[in-house]
Amino acid sequence: MSTQNDLSEDVAWSYDMLNKTSRSFAAVIQALGTELRDAVCIFYLTLRALDTVEDDTAFDKDKKVPLLVDFYKKLFERGWNFSGCGTGDELVLISNMHRMINVFLSLKPGYQIIIADITMKMGKGMSEFILREVDTIEDWDLYCHYVAGLVGIGLSRLFAESGLEDPTYALKESMSDNMGLFLQKINIIRDYLEDIDMDRRFWPRQVWSKYANKFEDFKKPENTTQAVYCLNDLITNAMVLLPDCVEYLAGLRDRNVFNFCAIPQIMAMGTYAACYQNPNVFTGVVKISREDTMEIIRSMNGMQTIYVWYTKFINQILAKINPKDPHADKLRQLLTNAKKMIESRQTKGSKL
Repeated sequence: MSTQNDLSEDVAWSYDMLNKTSRSFAAVIQALGTELRDAVCIFYLTLRALDTVEDDTAFDKDKKVPLLVDFYKKLFERGWNFSGCGTGDELVLISNMHRMINVFLSLKPGYQIIIADITMKMGKGMSEFILREVDTIEDWDLYCHYVAGLVGIGLSRLFAESGLEDPTYALKESMSDNMGLFLQKINIIRDYLEDIDMDRRFWPRQVWSKYANKFEDFKKPENTTQAVYCLNDLITNAMVLLPDCVEYLAGLRDRNVFNFCAIPQIMAMGTYAACYQNPNVFTGVVKISREDTMEIIRSMNGMQTIYVWYTKFINQILAKINPKDPHADKLRQLLTNAKKMIESRQTKGSKL
């Protein structure tokens, strides 16, 4: 049985691992209210450990699949850890899971149920895609649901459980799912080169096969035009999610929860704008500028700030649309409609 002193040390260790394994979420998680902060920290670390199992291509599939499926059960096994996969900080995390489990078991039962339920569903979904590839657009949506949409659903349930947000947020599954998909799709889009180098593919074959015979052909300079068309096709697909993201953020009432959700969403929108019509996606890493990153964090002050940033990045994409692009008209219409929605909401005001 852990003493209170042991638990305090395990809590400190968990936050240390959060800072080491998360570039994007560590700061916004630690700005949350104490009770919710601990729950979200453990939720993040649990899913990071699960992702470490999924990502390790050297880990035998016959062992990986059952571990993914049963991973949620390990949360209730005090003393459990695993050293069979991962590298660096992720290896340290999963090799010392018993410390995180101690903190998990100290959370309110309501938080434990939510974290375990999402971990179960995600592990089952990940195991499915270990055994097959992302072929269709429906596969892409389903994979993104498993690895990110479920995170959005789980977070909404945690927000409601904490009492900081309206209980109805626990029921906003479609909108919460789309929040996660919006973040995950741009991660997949911009990670083209990294995934090629690691011999994996998450761009849907149904889309990329319209522009190339082989997925790796997009790296070749002679295929730049078709590569960019494919890139723009996927970005157009993701922009369908934008209205739900705006609506979700507009309904939040706690400032720290709002910042936690809003900053990654605006960073994602900025990354979409940076990647759109950009052949550098196929030769290196495309990121939002450091100046914009710092300004987004510094300026965050409720929905009016969100509207300004969304409009800025929408306009950047609109300015780059190539009339010859096969999806130019569809993308222009989606973004024009999103701008109109934002302008309408700006005049009405918001809770934050």
